[in-house]
Amino acid sequence: MDITMIGVDLAKRVFAVHGVDARGNPVLRKTLRREQMVPFFTRLRPCLVVMEACGSAHYWARKLESFGHTAKLIAPQFVKPYVKGNKHDAADAAALCEAASRPSMRFVAVKTPQAQAVLALHCVRDGFVKTRTAQANQLRGLLAEFGLIVPQGLAKLMQEVKGIIADERNELPTLMRDLAQRLLSHLLELDRQVQEIDNQVRTLSRQSSICRRLEKVPGIGPITATALEATIGDNITTFKNGRQLAAFLGLVPKQHSSGGKERLQGISKRGDGYLRRLLVHGARAVLYHTMRRTEHSSWLARLAVRRNANVACVAQANKTARIVWAILAHGREFRSDFPAVTGSQIRAA
Repeated sequence: MDITMIGVDLAKRVFAVHGVDARGNPVLRKTLRREQMVPFFTRLRPCLVVMEACGSAHYWARKLESFGHTAKLIAPQFVKPYVKGNKHDAADAAALCEAASRPSMRFVAVKTPQAQAVLALHCVRDGFVKTRTAQANQLRGLLAEFGLIVPQGLAKLMQEVKGIIADERNELPTLMRDLAQRLLSHLLELDRQVQEIDNQVRTLSRQSSICRRLEKVPGIGPITATALEATIGDNITTFKNGRQLAAFLGLVPKQHSSGGKERLQGISKRGDGYLRRLLVHGARAVLYHTMRRTEHSSWLARLAVRRNANVACVAQANKTARIVWAILAHGREFRSDFPAVTGSQIRAA
């Protein structure tokens, strides 16, 4: 069999394999169990192996590349249009070969184990933060049912609840007092876990030259810098310009144009939602410090006055993404006084 490309539909235990020759004709249709994957691809001559960018895809891509194959990942939404007939594993594997044969197809870069570990750290931290917020809101709501209103803020909540539990004059039932102590202990443990992960992230950021350069950009701290490096640090060349990176993060307008008439809507919110959220939150901090100045001469302040704060934050996040691309693509240091290039200068060049 002269196999030039193989599409693999990934799963936990059963994998569908579809192979084609140089002309795109099917020459292999096979179902493999998990323990059969490594022996099968070890015996196979090196070829192009295409998979969806889903769970365990980066692991299998690295594993197959170690056997001499070329592994490529495709976003699932780009594979779906090529599925013929009803959806099943064999059809998905065949659709992968069809999608990968398109000259204009875009592929997902394979992440290194270190990058995956850093992103896993971010994922766990984000889960702890959400659970901590939910736990704090639950504790605040339960105490409000007994007429005990706690001020906003996590630090104030922890301090006030300790006093409420110790105060025996508030007529709080013993059962509820013990329950509040249990919830407070859980909240303190969640907060401790978040602080420990934050310290790990700061350490990782200090050890990376890329993160140190990114942290000089307004609105980017250790959390955003490490997430950017793990996601796009080694693959910045896949983006031709800063706008492509902003589009990857969903920070550009969504188009619904037809008949030569352009219709721009709100931001697309496509791509990596976690990075987009970090950049927007960082932009809020930049806007806050900008508006505190006595003179509102910057473009961000003027935009916030002319439109609203949310529009200004997204615009600042878009600008930050473009700055990140310039820093990573050209190996530069951030300069706040870097001269802007006008349209006439670009045309003249």
